[in-house]
Amino acid sequence: MIFRQLFDPTSSTYTYLLGDGGEALLIDPVYEQVPRDLALLQELGLRLRATLDTHVHADHVTGAWRLSQRCDSGIALSEAAGAAGVSRPLRHGDRIDFGSRYLTVRATPGHTNGCLTYVLDDQSMAFTGDSLLIRGCGRTDFQQGSPQQLFASVREQILTLPDACLLYPAHDYRGITVTSVAEERRFNPRLGGDVDVGDFTGHMNNLNLPHPKLMAVAVPANLRCGQPEGDAPPPETPAWAPLTLRFSGVWEIEPMALLEHAATLQIVDVREAPEFIDRLGHLPGAQLVPLSQLMDRLGELDRERPVVAVCRSGVRSAQASVLLSKAGFGKVANLAGGMLRWRAEALPVASDSA
Repeated sequence: MIFRQLFDPTSSTYTYLLGDGGEALLIDPVYEQVPRDLALLQELGLRLRATLDTHVHADHVTGAWRLSQRCDSGIALSEAAGAAGVSRPLRHGDRIDFGSRYLTVRATPGHTNGCLTYVLDDQSMAFTGDSLLIRGCGRTDFQQGSPQQLFASVREQILTLPDACLLYPAHDYRGITVTSVAEERRFNPRLGGDVDVGDFTGHMNNLNLPHPKLMAVAVPANLRCGQPEGDAPPPETPAWAPLTLRFSGVWEIEPMALLEHAATLQIVDVREAPEFIDRLGHLPGAQLVPLSQLMDRLGELDRERPVVAVCRSGVRSAQASVLLSKAGFGKVANLAGGMLRWRAEALPVASDSA
């Protein structure tokens, strides 16, 4: 069996690929990482049979619909989630085959009402979504969450698996990749040891956490299985540089990729003039065209060459990317993280004295 654990740094989401006999499943795919996932499937010679989400995520948009458009793959999600576009609504006890292997579905609600855990046929590994995190668990204060229900789900459906069963969560914010049933039974401060449902409920009801920043976007999108509003097909990945598509529709380029391709690109810095020469400096060869002047100065740009927009953090340049695309520029990308990321990665800069 082929197994790969993939990571999205923006949302700290793990995506899992399982393959056997030329068939594959992807668990918790991320919209922006679909090009990466497609490339891996192709390199490994696997046909994507289905995508499986552990729940309706609130912190990122699923890649399920986008992958289904490219691979004709099924979309599997809990029936209880009530999402549109699901080709296989899942219930407790269902079996999902790939090659000669299969996953068994266990309903583990509590973080959301539609949380599922996927258990490999030999019970050597399980994919717990946010129901059980490494030394933690998902919150229970929105999307029909319930601490009492989550406590029962984890204790009855996950921690009853064999001690050696490896547990793979949907997220980890510290870079820890895997745990085990034995470890979580012993060391999970919320759900392990002698903790009872009263202890757990009291703890969860007093977390007072802010809602995820993307919740207002991610939850409605994920109730459509990641399909953008409207009937537009998913865009093809441009070939002029390695780019990542954000759900907003803006293509982004990572700093190192921009450095490698800079000679073939137009780099347009859309900050104001004083920022261009401040302590952050600017990219070598960058052309200063403040966002406030951009639409009046389009004639200064070559429409045949790709354009990369740059600003301090990536927010203004994302807006510039949208404006350039609407103005007919066909090859446009935004520098991910802007000059802050560029400087953090210690890449070369110019200044007013350069």
